[in-house]
Amino acid sequence: MKYDDASWHFGADNFGDLPEINGYTHTGIFVAWAMLNGLAGKLNTEEWPEEIDKLKTRKITPAEFFRNNCDGKFTDEDLNGLGNKFAQSFFEDHYFGVYVQAADQEEQFENIYEIPSNWETYDKVAPEIDHAFNLWKKENL
Repeated sequence: MKYDDASWHFGADNFGDLPEINGYTHTGIFVAWAMLNGLAGKLNTEEWPEEIDKLKTRKITPAEFFRNNCDGKFTDEDLNGLGNKFAQSFFEDHYFGVYVQAADQEEQFENIYEIPSNWETYDKVAPEIDHAFNLWKKENL
């Protein structure tokens, strides 16, 4: 199952002349959160443990991890069973609203693609994903 693909966003009318990395940012944040919270699938843990270490030490951004290791495609192979159950419930229906609200608190960006690809954005969004995940676990586990 494919949850998202960065290539779907590059042609968006509001993407404009932004750097390509901006098309990886929103999903990269979610994927990095999953990798850093024990929800990585075997593909990631067996093929790219050193890349996950780079995430842990912030040597690469979430968008770079998503671009470099997932080829910009977020699929069920990227997550373990628990991660997929959460993603199926949260990612498509709720994540983008949570992402925009958390990441765009002060800046008032014109669109989702202008939100910067950096750890500051991750630090704004990750607590909101944590909260959603904890609520989801209470209701579903």
